[in-house]
Amino acid sequence: MSALPVPVPDPADDPAPAPPGRPEWVGDVVVAGYRLHVAHRPGAPGRTPLVLVNGIGASVEFLDPLVAALDPDRPVVRFDVPGIGGSPLPWVPLPMAGLAGLLSGLLDELGYARADVLGLSWGGGIAQQFALQHPDRTGRLALVSTGMGAWMVPARLTVLAKMLTPRRYNDRRYRHDAGAEIYVGEDQAAVDEVFGRARPVAFRGYLYQLMALMTWTSLPVLPFISAPTLVLAGRRDPVIPIVNAHIMGGLIPRATVHLHQGGHVGILTRPDELGPVLEDFLDG
Repeated sequence: MSALPVPVPDPADDPAPAPPGRPEWVGDVVVAGYRLHVAHRPGAPGRTPLVLVNGIGASVEFLDPLVAALDPDRPVVRFDVPGIGGSPLPWVPLPMAGLAGLLSGLLDELGYARADVLGLSWGGGIAQQFALQHPDRTGRLALVSTGMGAWMVPARLTVLAKMLTPRRYNDRRYRHDAGAEIYVGEDQAAVDEVFGRARPVAFRGYLYQLMALMTWTSLPVLPFISAPTLVLAGRRDPVIPIVNAHIMGGLIPRATVHLHQGGHVGILTRPDELGPVLEDFLDG
């Protein structure tokens, strides 16, 4: 990658990832000069890992409810993108192609040749880009509450305006007020619990993520995604209108669309319902 790296401490100072069969390891992994904060549950030896790629502004802790609902023998990898959570801010913004390259490098560092990938909301951009750049490394692809980037069918302007700021991560009162429009279809207490896990978000890191999304689209190349794909979407999601799920389901050759009655973060607020849907898909 051509982006400038950030200064990082000596990798020898970081603990080594746990071998398979050990509990989840949380720490830092250096990839192409970037220090990424990673949570790695090795699971059972020989199983294909599932990489979870988060929504905009969200740190690895945000995904705890989903991880808890998955088969404990399934290896799971989560990471904070540069500038979010425990990963230091890069000197320059990274495009989706660069972020997908970091994911590939992370798999190398963890010793995985191939992985299933789930992208939630903004993270669906990295997931789609990874599947396009590295079809040989992509097992199954799950696209959850996500769209095609700059060329997707957009949300209402009032919803978009609330998504342009990280305030919902940093201000509980704002999250409650904005959530009445953003998180339609979700139980507010469940939303508060999920967001209460995430780390505070710096505006510049959030801005870098917005720039990556606004300068990228997958729409013209969706037919080239060869991986079996699950498109999971909430019927009441005001952030990613459900028409985007139907477009992706129609253009990705091996896609299956599953609609639920919740909203944008349904996979985290109702993991007991949607976790088994994901498990069935991953197990083929």
